[in-house]
Amino acid sequence: MPMSGGLADIFGRRPVMLASLIIFAIGSAICGAAPNMSALIAGRTIQGIGGGGIITLTDIIVADLVSLAERGPYMGIVGAVWAIASAIGPPVGGAFAERNWRWLFYINIPIVGIAIILVLLFLNLNTPKEPFNEKIRRIDWIGNILVIGSTTSVVLALTWAGALHPWKSYQVLVPLIIGLLGLVATLVYEFNWATEPILPRELLWNRTSLSGYLGVFLHGILVTGIVYYLPTYYQGSKGASPVKSGVDIFGIAFTVAPFAILTGISAVVFKKYRPQNYVAWVITTVGLGLISMIKADSSMAKSIGFQVIIGIGAGILYASTTFPVLAPLPVTLNASALALLAFIRTFAGTYGVAIGSSVLQTELGKRIPPEFSALFPGGTEIAFSAIPFIASLEEPLRTQVREAFADSLAVLWRVFIGIAGAGFISVILMQEIPMSNETDERWAIEQAEKKQSGVGQA
Repeated sequence: MPMSGGLADIFGRRPVMLASLIIFAIGSAICGAAPNMSALIAGRTIQGIGGGGIITLTDIIVADLVSLAERGPYMGIVGAVWAIASAIGPPVGGAFAERNWRWLFYINIPIVGIAIILVLLFLNLNTPKEPFNEKIRRIDWIGNILVIGSTTSVVLALTWAGALHPWKSYQVLVPLIIGLLGLVATLVYEFNWATEPILPRELLWNRTSLSGYLGVFLHGILVTGIVYYLPTYYQGSKGASPVKSGVDIFGIAFTVAPFAILTGISAVVFKKYRPQNYVAWVITTVGLGLISMIKADSSMAKSIGFQVIIGIGAGILYASTTFPVLAPLPVTLNASALALLAFIRTFAGTYGVAIGSSVLQTELGKRIPPEFSALFPGGTEIAFSAIPFIASLEEPLRTQVREAFADSLAVLWRVFIGIAGAGFISVILMQEIPMSNETDERWAIEQAEKKQSGVGQA
């Protein structure tokens, strides 16, 4: 994702967006046709490269066309789109998986085709006129290699931790330490030696942007963790199918969208973003506190109602955390700042899943009855994968297992309360800096010329 921002500054927004869409489609095709796990992993890697570019370029293009002072509603709409897509994704994906999992990937290809046509027809931003060789020389190769290698190492460690290897094993600690040291080395190189850095030092050299990025990171942990593990409650404690559990979290998913839009509008109307961040973290903390009290026999109305409260806080944060990141920075750094924001939000999701996995496996190990764990050779981890078999258990074992899942998840929600509290504290660093009324004319120039031409003809 940081690479996408740098490439967008060098090659232009439209070429990088088109390349990202094509790469995403190629990755989807490889995944759909994958004959084995190695091919599937390779396809997912390619798909991730393209998807990261799409996410980053979407935010950058909006920033090119609309000033920060007026951008709130547009940022809210973008956040709403992602929220709705996240809501629809699990049940749709579950439905495809029950019939033919390959269509989970093939379905992306016609959608990407439509997106490419729309970009070709309507995205008329300026493209740098430098020779291609000069553009290649401007790429921050060392910085990109460092950040990609370091991130991959950390993600692998967090993916393996608790699932394939214990947290204290060398298989987890070695790549985790190497990756974290690599990220530090990336910052040192970018701040001191890179001639055209993908991570300019200005991005993190003021407390307001730093506070915004910290809020994005903590928000990413919470949202990903909640969306990833809340369906586990409905499957493990309520006996819901994967598709039904995806529908059961609509309470949070469809609340995020309207509140992201309303937050963007409020920032434009009141010219402030700090109060929204405070309010959002309070609401999120309250929602997590309430949902941590949910039991296996709690009513659906109660669990969905508590979801809505979390969704309100999460929706506000989708929009409100972007303003402090950008407000202190010149518009020429929009691409780098937004690329880092998208990277941090996505990277945080890995931590959300890893934290949830560690807490859930530990707590299930304490609570799942031995006679249930003994049914599976792998013990508790396999039992966690065996949620579909809970319904066939005899009483009282079935109720005991369902209660074990609900109580284990309650511990996870309490851990998330602490993370939300850290988010509230991070707002203290934030200053209310006036939002810019300018756009970066390097990229909006063709739009401006068309407007001026239309005025002249009139």
